[in-house]
Amino acid sequence: MKINKTDSQIAKLIDKEMERQKTSLEMIPSENHTSSAVREALGSVLTDKYAEGYPGKRYYAGLEYYDQIEDICRERAKKLFKVAHVNVQPYSGSPANLAVYFAVLNPGDIVMGMSLPHGGHLTHGWKVNFSAKYYNSVQYGVDKKTNLLDYDQAAKLVKETKPKLIWVGATAYPRIFDWEKFAKIADSVGAYLAADIAHIAGLIVAGVHPSPVPYVHIITTTTHKTLRGPRGGMIMITKKGIDKDPDLPKKIDKAIFPGLQGGPHENSIAAIAVCLKEAADSSFKQYGKQIVKNSKSLASELLKHGFDLITNGTDNHLILINLQNKNILGAEAQDRLEKAGITVNKNSIPFDRNPPFKPSGLRLGTPAITTRGMKEKEMKLIASWINEVINDENN
Repeated sequence: MKINKTDSQIAKLIDKEMERQKTSLEMIPSENHTSSAVREALGSVLTDKYAEGYPGKRYYAGLEYYDQIEDICRERAKKLFKVAHVNVQPYSGSPANLAVYFAVLNPGDIVMGMSLPHGGHLTHGWKVNFSAKYYNSVQYGVDKKTNLLDYDQAAKLVKETKPKLIWVGATAYPRIFDWEKFAKIADSVGAYLAADIAHIAGLIVAGVHPSPVPYVHIITTTTHKTLRGPRGGMIMITKKGIDKDPDLPKKIDKAIFPGLQGGPHENSIAAIAVCLKEAADSSFKQYGKQIVKNSKSLASELLKHGFDLITNGTDNHLILINLQNKNILGAEAQDRLEKAGITVNKNSIPFDRNPPFKPSGLRLGTPAITTRGMKEKEMKLIASWINEVINDENN
């Protein structure tokens, strides 16, 4: 039976959300629009069974086709990212990161990551997260003058504290990561180096952001955002990771199951497999290139309107705006733009004096609007609309 027959209340809300997405601009950089093929796999009968374990080593019967699907998904990921081992069972990015901790650290070990207020992620050791509650967290950040990653500071902290695990990755950093520099820093103390590419996975596939594969031991990612798949996660092990620790693939797999999770969401894994096939097509490379073109074009237009951009621009899919010169806080700007049909998110900026719920910044990006076919000429319009809304004191 169709949902509008069995639950009209939920059906109406789904229809309203569909209409909202059609009639507004989704510009939160961690969001995207999936294909109908991805959604078809996600909403399939594959949601009906438990599949605890791994292909060929399950705890339940009736999983012949689930094994084949998961094997296909793993092989597609290995080929696409050029890695030695992949686990596609994490429920999302944060559980994937948790599994890395569980696999290679003991409680109390030293871990290092980029500070959340400087653009990092909660699970990279921020003080309110499990990663700082159960591990000894050290945080690196950006330079106060340039807002660019301070590699010298990171190198100094590593030398002083000798972390066992170092994270590289961010949620609000608009520039390219220098994986090789971080590799030299991590190798100097024998640390595991983990790249969290959740935001930039699709850009790496498209060749518009350097791949961390030659330089890091572990890679984690979500499967939505720029990769344009369902909500899910993956953990990948590189050849360098296996050279460092031949048991690393086994440690990661055991950390996911039975360490942290029960039955994997095989419907999501099937949808991930579909998105990986889509990402292997030449059209996806053009899509990834257009994301960056649009982001750079939008940044350029915003600068013309007098917006203060963190790092004065972008190299990837996102833009971080310092609104202090516009005399408006991020929360109010977010609300104004939502009313106008442009969805962005309030965000802290480096060295922000305001609290997280009333930050000075605004984060926006181009993955979803690029999926809808928008190009540079639309970026000029969008920048003018953002400027009009932000400067409208009667809004």
